[in-house]
Amino acid sequence: MDYAILPHRIKAVVIDSIILICCMYLVSELLSSFESVPDYVRIVIFVVLFVLYDPIFTSVFGGTIGHSYSGIMIKRENDASKNVLFPLAVVRFILKSLLGWLSLLTVTSSDKKQAIHDKVVGSIVLETRSNG
Repeated sequence: MDYAILPHRIKAVVIDSIILICCMYLVSELLSSFESVPDYVRIVIFVVLFVLYDPIFTSVFGGTIGHSYSGIMIKRENDASKNVLFPLAVVRFILKSLLGWLSLLTVTSSDKKQAIHDKVVGSIVLETRSNG
């Protein structure tokens, strides 16, 4: 198995950040077409979009759009043929968000190139193609 290297993981994070910003902008534009949308509705939509994007894509497709474009995928450490379960994908995302770059930078110190959030939930990040 080829484990994903740090630059590919960083590339995925940047791509996903751009995608989320674009989605939030589009949702904001859509909501502005309605006469009156309460602030709490806007907040809930943005929080759900931000918090659930990564876990849903990770558990259903084995990675986000950024992961796919970067040629990497997230799988279970104990069975690389299976995606991470949704509850663990949520925990993984929350830890990744709370620890930020600190977690990602620990990738280089692990044989399986696991970040802290990967070790906690038992996930691995694999290369899906040659990323020249």
